[in-house]
Amino acid sequence: MLAPWLIEGRREAGCDEAGRGPLAGPVVAAAVVLPKGYRNPLLNDSKQLTARQREALREEVERDCQWAVAVVEADEVDRLNILHASTHAMCLAVQQLEPRPEFLLIDGNRFYNETELPYQCFVKGDALYMSIAAASILAKTHRDDIMQRLHQEYPHYGWDHNMGYPTAEHYRAIEQHGPSPYHRRSFTLYKQHTLFDTVNN
Repeated sequence: MLAPWLIEGRREAGCDEAGRGPLAGPVVAAAVVLPKGYRNPLLNDSKQLTARQREALREEVERDCQWAVAVVEADEVDRLNILHASTHAMCLAVQQLEPRPEFLLIDGNRFYNETELPYQCFVKGDALYMSIAAASILAKTHRDDIMQRLHQEYPHYGWDHNMGYPTAEHYRAIEQHGPSPYHRRSFTLYKQHTLFDTVNN
């Protein structure tokens, strides 16, 4: 079972994001504070869970914990760059929490702190601490919901299953239809074709 706290008795918010790698859509971050005495042996890094497991745990976390989610849209990702946009989203989520946490547990190795709260970064923190794992689940499921809605506007990109990530299908759709308003213009949107690709097409 993951550790519930870095220091027991302190109000710690675990923070994580989803959507750093996609070509399209927002980056979404969540912050989660566990209630006193909380234990959930099923909590784990969202990438290690099935969609059904994530949805079930999302319901539990949203019911039992203090939480907030924040969204930074694609145009802001382009303006800030993806690293700054990701940590900005985390800070926006933390700033929604009331009462405020005393300490932040950040997934990753870099954090641009806009909160004035003390923090510590943890590489693969979502496999170490329950609160970060819970935040990873909320960020992932909320972002997936957004991409499902955007898919209704632009179905030819396959966002209902690729979630905006750089798949071969997604690249082909961009080449055929051009980028949408939700694509990140600072990302490489057109796959670099090799001689091998040309010969085999």
